[in-house]
Amino acid sequence: MKDADDGALARAAATGDVAAFALLMRRHREPVYRLVRAHIGDADEALDLVQETFLSAYCAIGRYDPARSMRAWLSAIALNKCRDWGRRRTVRRWLSHALPIDAVAERVATDAAGADVVAADRAELARVAAAIARLPATLKEPLILRTIEGLSQAEAAAVLGVSEKAVETRLYRARAKLALLLGASGAGG
Repeated sequence: MKDADDGALARAAATGDVAAFALLMRRHREPVYRLVRAHIGDADEALDLVQETFLSAYCAIGRYDPARSMRAWLSAIALNKCRDWGRRRTVRRWLSHALPIDAVAERVATDAAGADVVAADRAELARVAAAIARLPATLKEPLILRTIEGLSQAEAAAVLGVSEKAVETRLYRARAKLALLLGASGAGG
């Protein structure tokens, strides 16, 4: 079964073969995690969203089209989960302003990590991940799919539902915006 292609595994999973779906998960969990982690910028939340992605994929496996790339299909589900997470986070952030100042201060104090524990390379990686996470979704998604995940322009266009030229343009704009963000945050810090 390990030699079976994704389409055959999806068909088996659709008939209730849990082992086939587990194999699909093993094959694709790392790229899905990298995609989600790059999109939201939070490693712990990314783990939760990867689980949600695979749960949704399992529930929808009967609708998977074997003519389409499994990785592209899972990427589309993962991006939707990231968008949902972003909307929930916006609502939570808005609601947090309604909390008493003591409750907000207590949450901030418990979430802060000591700067002396973070190594320089991890700090730089975090800075880049945060800058990517701050990009608008229309720029962030093609950047992640092409640069981090290595999808082709055609695959990224299929995941995003746009033309290949739109992916190319958005990728160019994302890199320019990212350079500005990193330059501005590097100059101040």
